[in-house]
Amino acid sequence: RRLFPQGKGFATLCARAKEAPMSINPDRVTIDIVDHVAHVRLTRADKMNAVDPEMAEAVVAAGRHLMGLGDLRAVVIAGEGRGFCAGLDVASFARFASSDPEGRIMPRTHDDANLMQEVAMVWQRVPVPVIAAVHGVAYGAGFQLALGADIRIAHPETKLAIMEMKWGLVPDMGGMVLLPKLARADVIRRMTFTAEPILAPQALEWGMVTELSDTPLEAATALAKTIATKSPSAMRAAKRLLQLAESGASQADVLYAESREQTDLIGKPDQMEQIAANLQNRAPAFKAR
Repeated sequence: RRLFPQGKGFATLCARAKEAPMSINPDRVTIDIVDHVAHVRLTRADKMNAVDPEMAEAVVAAGRHLMGLGDLRAVVIAGEGRGFCAGLDVASFARFASSDPEGRIMPRTHDDANLMQEVAMVWQRVPVPVIAAVHGVAYGAGFQLALGADIRIAHPETKLAIMEMKWGLVPDMGGMVLLPKLARADVIRRMTFTAEPILAPQALEWGMVTELSDTPLEAATALAKTIATKSPSAMRAAKRLLQLAESGASQADVLYAESREQTDLIGKPDQMEQIAANLQNRAPAFKAR
């Protein structure tokens, strides 16, 4: 399966990629880029996209590669087959149990995270909006991967769970960073302590899902297309600002960042093209980066 399709924007996007070659296993993850939107697919459908070491490496490699694409405007993450991601591959437990947890888990190999944490956190580092289209199940590692996205669109029958307690573990893939930004403390405790799945409508009520759709992938793709019509520089600035505001930064720091980002946008080519397109009632044509 080809990593990138020969389509509109192909040459520009590839030219802007990082110089370092990618190492993405297509048996785990594929990327297609169409009209500035990256479509990331988990491709281990026969295992409900369960996360084994190869899947973790491929997901992180995909996210890290997308960080280097200057013309990227949005990302949609989805899983092939019957579910988004069933969690950690149970067959991997034996490999994990036989290895040294201190040496495997504690080193910070990806900025402030280890490999498994970066499966979720890399999507926070991607500078454009990331949308997860969630169906079937999102358990454990899969739930935390979805939490790494900026927006989650789920089928109403999707089941979601913090599953680690079932295996005598705690959530350790970024969930404790991401969940408190979305849900109440008592809700997080209930899900963590019980490991019981909840349906997407309950997750929506508790703040863990953005919206419901009978066709989540179609809805996520449509939303990504809408995002891609907006000023790329303003969109990246907005994601930076939101992340700063959520980080616990001081009021003074957030206010200053608002002013700094706005100053860097006003009168620049992207903003002027957005204004011109609005006044002329046409689609904007932003310059390639």
